[in-house]
Amino acid sequence: MAKSLGIFVTNPNNMKHIVGVTKAAVAKGSNVKVFFTWWGTKLTQDPEFPALCAMDNVDVSICADSYKKAGFDVEVVPEGLTKDKMATQAQHGAIIEDFDCYMTL
Repeated sequence: MAKSLGIFVTNPNNMKHIVGVTKAAVAKGSNVKVFFTWWGTKLTQDPEFPALCAMDNVDVSICADSYKKAGFDVEVVPEGLTKDKMATQAQHGAIIEDFDCYMTL
């Protein structure tokens, strides 16, 4: 089984690093899950967000509650995501439990 990496995103200033780490991990054969929460949900508006969501072997989801608290309408799904990817903090738990490596950005 390929290594897996879970990325927990709370900082709205790290898209360049999120994309770079994700691309590097996928290039090495890893499966990556990226979960955006708190102010990190502001990155759903970044022009690179849809491309991140479309990458092979990458699963992106966001905390719907944090998205709402950041001022966004939870009925408006960010480009690149589907409604089922507007999730809860259980996604963070899945990263901790199911992924070989974990990082916070």
